[in-house]
Order: sequence, then C-alpha cells, then structure tokens
Amino acid sequence: DLITTDGFLPRYLALKERGVMKKKGFPESYDMHRLVKFVSDLKSGVPNVTAPVYSHLIYDVIPEGDKTVAQPDILILEGLNVLQSGMDYPHDPHHVFVSDFVDFSIYVDAPEELLQTWYINRFLKFREGAFTDPDSYFHNYAKLSKEEAVNTAASLWKEINWLNLKQNILPTRERASLIMTKSANHAVEQVRLRK
Repeated sequence: DLITTDGFLPRYLALKERGVMKKKGFPESYDMHRLVKFVSDLKSGVPNVTAPVYSHLIYDVIPEGDKTVAQPDILILEGLNVLQSGMDYPHDPHHVFVSDFVDFSIYVDAPEELLQTWYINRFLKFREGAFTDPDSYFHNYAKLSKEEAVNTAASLWKEINWLNLKQNILPTRERASLIMTKSANHAVEQVRLRK
C-alpha cells in the first residue's frame, strides 16, 4: 500500500483559521499525533487502519475519503516529514515520531536549482491541465500568461517551498537509510546506502 502524509494535514479551513496556509507542508501544519497513531497502529498489528486522503485538485483533505489499510506486507509512506524527529517540532514536544516506526527510508535528492526548475515546470503543466478545471483550488492560475505563471511559481518556490526545503527537509537527509540523487533528466545519478 501507498499512503502520503499530505492526508494528515488538517482541513483547509482549520489551517486558514490557524494562519498557517503559507506554512502548509511545514512541520507545524501537520497533525503529527494522528500520523504517528496511524503508523503505530499498523506496526502493532491493528487489522484495519484508516488514513485520510489529500486531493491536490481541491487543495484539501477529501471529506469522507479515508483509505483503509489492512495489515500490508509493505507500506510505502511518502512525505516530506517521515524522517523528522523531536528537534523538528519545538512547538509540539511529543516524544514518538514517524521515523521511530520506519524500517527503511529513502531520501530522493537533487540539486536545489533542479528542484526549482522542476517546480516551475510542473506549475506550468498544471496551469494548462489541472488548473483549468473550475473545481481546482488553483483555477485562477490558469488565466495567467506564461510569464506571469513563471513569476508566480518562482515566488511561491522562494517564499514557501525553498524555505521549507532549507529549514525542515534538507536537515533530515542524512537520517535516511538510502539517499538517491537525481540528475536533470530525473535519472538516478548516485545512490548512497547508510551502513
């Protein structure tokens, strides 16, 4: 099974009320207690465990959209916060973390310049695809010119994603069991396995 940690973000309105929309994806925006309970229940052998599901189209957790996980042989838990520990949560001093339950972890790495380029290119593709859907949270971006879209994406990268990368994601890299570095064409360039 595959579960993404995005489902463990609080609902959009809750994030907005807390004033952390520009910190969505940062440690303080997740319901870490719920995520840790989910992983703990799975490791403890609870037969059916549910995880909330996130939609990038509506930019929110899907109401009543939980996914049930029934004692999988392998669970891939994908997310920016899987390798975080106590030092990453000074605002919420709990003592058990997702990383405590992970048997093997992979950190997919790439140079920052590539990450920014990929982010902008993905934004441009979404502008012509998913953003054109009137139900998309980002529908207003579909109306931007290409130059406006590039500038908007670059600004979002710098103000939110790059900041999160520097403050919260890169510091977890060396905690991974395996670091896989990608090159410009997304090919794996280097693999480092921790002994």
